[in-house]
Amino acid sequence: MRVRLGKESIETRAVWFERGMLRMIDQRLIPQKFKVVDLVDHHEVAEAIRNMTVRGAPSIGAAAAYGMALAARNEADVRKAAEELKSTRPTAYDLFYAVDHMLGSLELGDDPVQAADAYADQVVERCRLIGKYGADLIGEETNIMTHCNAGALATVDIGTALAPIRAAWTAGRHIYVYVSETRPRLQGMKLTAWELYNEGIPHSIIVDGAAGHFLRKDVNMVIVGADRVAANGDFANKIGTFDKAVLCHELGVPFYVAAPISTFDFSIASGDNIVIEDRSEEEVTHVGRERLAPEGSAALNPSFDMTRAKYVTGFITEAGVLRPQEIGRLRKEQFEEEGDL
Repeated sequence: MRVRLGKESIETRAVWFERGMLRMIDQRLIPQKFKVVDLVDHHEVAEAIRNMTVRGAPSIGAAAAYGMALAARNEADVRKAAEELKSTRPTAYDLFYAVDHMLGSLELGDDPVQAADAYADQVVERCRLIGKYGADLIGEETNIMTHCNAGALATVDIGTALAPIRAAWTAGRHIYVYVSETRPRLQGMKLTAWELYNEGIPHSIIVDGAAGHFLRKDVNMVIVGADRVAANGDFANKIGTFDKAVLCHELGVPFYVAAPISTFDFSIASGDNIVIEDRSEEEVTHVGRERLAPEGSAALNPSFDMTRAKYVTGFITEAGVLRPQEIGRLRKEQFEEEGDL
């Protein structure tokens, strides 16, 4: 991804391994500050996942893979490290997928850092293919709505929901992006808008409650990411996704989910089996250290919601664009991919 730093710009990934450490962009500080943090053991990696220094299912998975590599290099108990890493966030399936992949690689005697690097590289390649297939859905002049962040920050590099947008923009199409702010952590306003700014892609931030207004009259399609997709196509994504999906269904606006095969959890039959993470009420009641809500007023803060497959026009994956009823064949693709990682 491109990052503008004053008059200069750099190309970087969201997470990478260098000089014996896991390095990652601290997403909590963007857009006010760009900072890279260095982590030296799997305990620090687990905390970075838990406190959302790193976020986005594929980037969380890659961070966990490097956390496992650090555990192996530090001669820690990798089984206990796996349990600690998996305990950080319950909804994002890439976290579990990556940890289990690393356990298998370590059992085979693979070099831990090389195995984690290969996993991260594969995440980026999947995103490239998602961009390739998804760009074919975008016309010469298209207004697109997003929700939360599913760009390079969330996916090591390139993005899932932002990958087709990047590819179409690079191909010279006229695109305008409506960036839903995504309360309460504001990942849309802070992260997606920051990435679009760095790429020079035209966009505007909208409050979450304005989605219906713009879907009714301006937006041609919606592309979101996913944190876990069930075997039947039901999926979990950042809270507020379900609302947009229902609105799209009512208004006839195509609604696409961009996600790599590693996000599909074929062990669960439907979205009813997806565990939804509840986070601290302070994320809702406070901005920074300032409390905006009345003292004594409680807040409910589910981090994700579940959307039924019937609302999804198609899933944009590295295997192509699939209707919900077609995703069953991804189980075979997943097992084949695991053998290649």
